Amino acid sequence: MKRILFLGVGRRVELVQAFRSAALTLEKEIMIYGEDVSDSAPALAFCDRRFELCSVRDKEYIEQLLKKSTAENIDLIIPTIDAHLQILADNRDRFAEQKVKVLISSPEMVGMCRDKRLTSRFFAECGLYTPMPVSDWKLYKGGYPAFIKPKDGSSSIHAYKAADERELEVYAGQLEDYIVQPYIDGIEYTVDLFADFEWNPVYVTPRRRISVRAGEVLKTEIDLDRQIIDECRRLADRFRPCGPITIQLIRDYAGKDWFIEINPRFGGGSPLSMKAGADSAAALLQLLDNEMAEIHSVLDGAVYSRFDQSVCIRSGFNMEQVRGVIFDLDDTLYNEKEYVKSGFRKVSEYLGEESAESQLWEAFRNGKPAFDEVLWRSGRFKEKEACLRIYRNHMPELHLREEVEKIIGALKDCGLKIGIITDGRAEGQKNKIKALGLDSLIGEENIIITDELGGTAFRKPCDIAFRIMARRWELNYENIVYIGDNADKDFQAANQLGMQSIRYKSEDGLYQNGDYDGITVTDIRELWKYLGITGSELE
Repeated sequence: MKRILFLGVGRRVELVQAFRSAALTLEKEIMIYGEDVSDSAPALAFCDRRFELCSVRDKEYIEQLLKKSTAENIDLIIPTIDAHLQILADNRDRFAEQKVKVLISSPEMVGMCRDKRLTSRFFAECGLYTPMPVSDWKLYKGGYPAFIKPKDGSSSIHAYKAADERELEVYAGQLEDYIVQPYIDGIEYTVDLFADFEWNPVYVTPRRRISVRAGEVLKTEIDLDRQIIDECRRLADRFRPCGPITIQLIRDYAGKDWFIEINPRFGGGSPLSMKAGADSAAALLQLLDNEMAEIHSVLDGAVYSRFDQSVCIRSGFNMEQVRGVIFDLDDTLYNEKEYVKSGFRKVSEYLGEESAESQLWEAFRNGKPAFDEVLWRSGRFKEKEACLRIYRNHMPELHLREEVEKIIGALKDCGLKIGIITDGRAEGQKNKIKALGLDSLIGEENIIITDELGGTAFRKPCDIAFRIMARRWELNYENIVYIGDNADKDFQAANQLGMQSIRYKSEDGLYQNGDYDGITVTDIRELWKYLGITGSELE
């Protein structure tokens, strides 16, 4: 499994989804961590885990990031906002020493990108056209309209078009450190360039910017213009990028390309190039595994339009709206440790060693690979596969948690639909369901084992099972409450869809790590009170 950390993840939902989709296609297992100064950043809801850090302005920032990244075994750090770029570039070798890859270009190139004056000089050295800037409006002789902006700005913030010298003076008075350059009228392009770790361009994808809001594209058209591609490859030869860079240029009406700026990170619209076939997320996952990046054809002329969509960051609760309840299975409706012990008991019977059961449990309790530990010690390691088959396929001795059967019955009596969504190998999960009597209590038509939908890729946090259940019940998402235990993966899909949710955190559970911002209960009767079932209904 590769662990990927997005810094300043903010609204980058599409980018996170692109990596998730690439991992699914490539059949690679990844865990996505997200960091942001705001705990309500929408993209955090699409990450597997949150990664809390001090401010990037704090003098302890790098030490804290390095320490936490090492502790969490982070494989790759991907910065997404300008504030992180220079400090990460300056310290990337320190992270590399700890086997943590930072997707950032050299400190010199990142510094050049942050100063628009140096950027223009770099373009000129590459033999490219660029509107040369000056740092004092009084020295500007480039004609009007003129363009004035901060020398290290981004997202078109405080960037103005001045019609004449009077307007230019006014705007200059509003900015402390700025540049002035000729305004270029023409067609705006963004180029998403992605290079491998040896600085070789994998994809060079020009996009025509049809509609823009606050510097970020809303509508774009893929335009594989040969002139632009060749110019950007020439630029890349001198830049030597590591991973993504985003290049902005304007083609004037005489067909001349004027290069404006470079952002050494994934641009906000980079997922659009990925959708068209320039799948840099997939290429990056392959490069992380020391594989050659597959290069796909790109859909020239494809047009993409973006839109805003809400996501539930913190689930509220209103039982009056609830028409259906979906339960997780493992460690929610029964104690998962009971299943583990049951499996170890069956394996012990197969091995013919009474002490094997307690040895397996002791190894498991200490966080060690139980079968490896015990079988190796007893000289029977070659029987590991046989032991695994017995463990995974045995008919377990299990019991529902106290009051569960009564509660399910009471919910059904209230007219609510009841279902289960559970991950795991199909045969093992079916045996658990049968042993607990849930097949008759709930009904097989209301139970979804995600692996049966199409393998491990459909396990939580994938939302397909939740969509199927809602469609099957003909209920809106907000009319369903999901109850689970594992904060790392159980609630992501439900919250993204807009379901209500409750975490049941038992003292003896296996999956007690991870924070959950919504309702958390530690006692079964407390859970049932949230569901509106109390007193006589439980007798």
